[in-house]
Amino acid sequence: MHLPREYVAYMAQQVLKRLSKDGLIQYDQPAYVAEVMTQVMLDELTIEMRIDEEVRKILEEHGDEMKQVGASYEEMFKKVKRQLVRDRKVVL
Repeated sequence: MHLPREYVAYMAQQVLKRLSKDGLIQYDQPAYVAEVMTQVMLDELTIEMRIDEEVRKILEEHGDEMKQVGASYEEMFKKVKRQLVRDRKVVL
């Protein structure tokens, strides 16, 4: 999922505002906490893109083997992606 950094920063500020208002968290440095929260959210939102890129690299390295056995790129992409997600215990 690709969202502009500014929108993710806005979402992070809103989450922090609501958590603070409800008394669930307290912090002394709002700008720092908002920046860290924004970065964490960006990392989580881009994890699937990073996994997809890694799958492409893996399949590129094994392209010749896939051609020899007649493997479908799309099918192999799905299988490798599922394996990486499972190995890393990621929720997409």
